[in-house]
Amino acid sequence: MPIIASAKKALRASKRKRVYNIRRKDAMSFAVKAVRKAIAAKDEKKALTLLPVAFKALDKASKTKYVKKNTANRLKSRLAKAVAKIK
Repeated sequence: MPIIASAKKALRASKRKRVYNIRRKDAMSFAVKAVRKAIAAKDEKKALTLLPVAFKALDKASKTKYVKKNTANRLKSRLAKAVAKIK
């Protein structure tokens, strides 16, 4: 356990950030998995409706610096490419 006041404050801050990071991670991974599952099932309509949800989750994750901007863009690109392939 931290003894110094600034370390205690840092611990409180990291606990708060952890909650937000887990929330971002879950939203991002569930959205991406849902799109990938729709692609695997060759369900074009479902994939097209889930794609903007995944994009939004990825954008929010990169905005809050949970993932790097280029990582989010690469994932978005690959998802869009895969959805276009099943058309």
